[in-house]
Amino acid sequence: MLAQNGVNSVRTRVSSTYVLAILVVVGLALRGPLVRAVEGSPRWQTAVTIFAGVFVQAVPFLVFGVLVSGLIAALVSPELLRKVLPRNRSAAIGVAGLAGAALPGCECGVVPVARRLADQGAPSAAALAFMLSAPAINPVVLVATAVAFPGEPGMVAARFTGSLATAVVMGLIWSRIGRPGWMLARRGRHDHEGIGRSRWEVFTEAARHDLLQAGAFLVLGAAAAAALRVLVPPSWYEHLAGRMVLAVLVLAILAIVLALCSEADAFVAASMSTLPLLPRLVFLVVGPAVDVKLFAMQAGSFGRGFAARFAPLTFVVAVACGTVAGLIFLGGAR
Repeated sequence: MLAQNGVNSVRTRVSSTYVLAILVVVGLALRGPLVRAVEGSPRWQTAVTIFAGVFVQAVPFLVFGVLVSGLIAALVSPELLRKVLPRNRSAAIGVAGLAGAALPGCECGVVPVARRLADQGAPSAAALAFMLSAPAINPVVLVATAVAFPGEPGMVAARFTGSLATAVVMGLIWSRIGRPGWMLARRGRHDHEGIGRSRWEVFTEAARHDLLQAGAFLVLGAAAAAALRVLVPPSWYEHLAGRMVLAVLVLAILAIVLALCSEADAFVAASMSTLPLLPRLVFLVVGPAVDVKLFAMQAGSFGRGFAARFAPLTFVVAVACGTVAGLIFLGGAR
C-alpha cells in the first residue's frame, strides 16, 4: 500500500509540477534545430508568434491569479466562506457570478483561483460561476470592449449580460447535474495549512504549487492554440457575411481555437469588420468561457473527466446566452 501511494505521489508530482520545467529544458536543448526549422517555414513562424502572443499575454494575469489563489489559501477559511456566501445555493451562484466583476484578469489566472475557492469550502457550482464570470465582466475587459467598439455601447452591455448569464446558468446547471466523482478530489487543508505554519508559508507554498501546475498546462494549451491557428485560413470569415447562423457557429468555434486573452479579444473581434455584430459578440462571450488552453488548464486543475463534461456544455450555454444578449441589445443582425 505504501509503495502504491508512493508511485501515485510521484506520478502526481511529475504531471502537475515538473511538466513546465521539462518543456523548458527540452526547448533549450533543441534550440538550434528549432530555430532552423522556424526560420525555414512561414507556417512555423506564424505558429511561434501565436504561441508567444498567447503565452506572454496570459502570464501576467496567471501570476496575478495564483497570487490571489495563495492569499485565499492563507487568509480565507471555510468558515469565512460560509459566512460570506448565501446559504441558498442559487443565491450563492448569483453572488459568485457578480463577484467576478471585482477581479481584473484573464481566464488563465482565474482557474487556480476557482480551484482554491472550491478547496476552501465554497460550493463547486459557485466557484465555477466565478471562474466563468471573472475574465469576462471585469472592468478591464468592459473598458477594452468599449474602446474596440466606439459608438456601440450595446456591445458592452451585451457582452456583460451574455457572459454573466453564461456563468450563472452554468453554475445552476452544474449544481443540479454535477457529481463529486467528476472532479479531482479537493486538496485537504493539510496540503497548505499544516499545524504551526505561518500564513506566509501557506501563501508561498500554495502560490508556487498553483503557478507551476497552471503554467504547465498553459504551455500545452498555447501550443495547441498555435497549432490550430495556422490551420484556419484568415479569409474564411470574409465569406460568412449574410449567413448569420453559420457566422455565429464559425466564430464560436474560432474563439475556442484562437484562445485569445479576454483583455485583447475585443480588438480581434473589432477587426472582423465584414461580419455583423452578433457573431462577433458570440465570439467575445464564448472565448473567455471555453477555449483550447482553458480546457487544458481546467483538466489540470479539476481533472480530465470534469473538463470533458464541462467544456462542451459551457460552449452550448455561451453560444445561446451570447445570441440572446445580441438579439436584445444589438437588434440581432447588425
